[in-house]
Amino acid sequence: MRITETERRVLRDEAQKAFGADSKVFLFGSRVDDALRGGDIDLLVETGKMGHAAIFEAQLRFLARVKLTLGERKIDVLVDYPDRKDRPNILRLARSQGVQL
Repeated sequence: MRITETERRVLRDEAQKAFGADSKVFLFGSRVDDALRGGDIDLLVETGKMGHAAIFEAQLRFLARVKLTLGERKIDVLVDYPDRKDRPNILRLARSQGVQL
């Protein structure tokens, strides 16, 4: 996994602050493969928080706090939550190939 322990802790802690203590964060994509170089940080956050507006607000808060702490980085965040109307295949792929932080 190509993130530092500090990055891992910040991502996990800030997700729990923004999305709730029950949230889980998974790293997926190229950063999971130690043989690759570069690439953005692809995350899946699973939360019990509900409501599209609340999820959007939490996602903005999460990204702002992470960027303030870690600096400007390319971070993509997918969020899965109980009342989501559709579940694109990327959510299943991220969950199955992701590494929980």
